Amino acid sequence: MAHILLAEDEPVLRMLISDTLEDEGHQLDIACDGEEALQKIKLHEYDLIVLDYMMPKLTGYEVLVHMKRLSDKRNGKVMILSAKSQHTEQEKMRAAGADAFIPKPFSPMELVRVVEDMLA
Repeated sequence: MAHILLAEDEPVLRMLISDTLEDEGHQLDIACDGEEALQKIKLHEYDLIVLDYMMPKLTGYEVLVHMKRLSDKRNGKVMILSAKSQHTEQEKMRAAGADAFIPKPFSPMELVRVVEDMLA
């Protein structure tokens, strides 16, 4: 069982992802925007952080940039979810520290497969 932070501003998608990952036995913390996600990252350590690219207050990219500045905490891998699936966007996210990029829309099965690969 992994401790995962899910930061997604869309309520229906947030519920789908959290239900899917909890059904797989993972413990989830939820953030509804980038600012809330960053606050949780400062307080807790996570095995995996799942960030929506486009969120209010701070984008997933901005959260990644702030995470690089936090030297007192070591968190696990970072996955970005985004409708912006252009190669340049993916490269920008990887350069900022993302370990995986899943374009929206995606299937719950695809999400589970990528999460399990990242946690292996």
